Amino acid sequence: MSVRIVRLGTPRSEGEGPRLGTVRRPPRGVRKEEYAAGNWYDTWLPELSPSAELVASARAAESDADWAAFVKAFRKEMAAPGPARLLDMLAVLSHSGTFSLGCYCEEEAHCHRSVLRELLSERGADIA
Repeated sequence: MSVRIVRLGTPRSEGEGPRLGTVRRPPRGVRKEEYAAGNWYDTWLPELSPSAELVASARAAESDADWAAFVKAFRKEMAAPGPARLLDMLAVLSHSGTFSLGCYCEEEAHCHRSVLRELLSERGADIA
């Protein structure tokens, strides 16, 4: 039982469980009925994605300081009551079920999913 942090659109691992898409927008050019079959996500959870402004700042980050500023701002967004409750719930569910969450970014180290991994870990989630 655990949560996996994945890149959406990649092949699923055996036993991965349902995928939660923590992205601001659905995949382009993909029909809604094909999201799960195309390994994008089974359900969409945009509440755990950065705001449009933060997405832009993350994409523009050219230095460690730029990235650190993004991380700080995203953590602030995730501290709001709604996202914080979702993260708490996912941390609890990770002990009794298996699921994954992710984003489209190729490199996790420069993706908000790396911050989600940290936030879930801080809440005691079981992370694969």
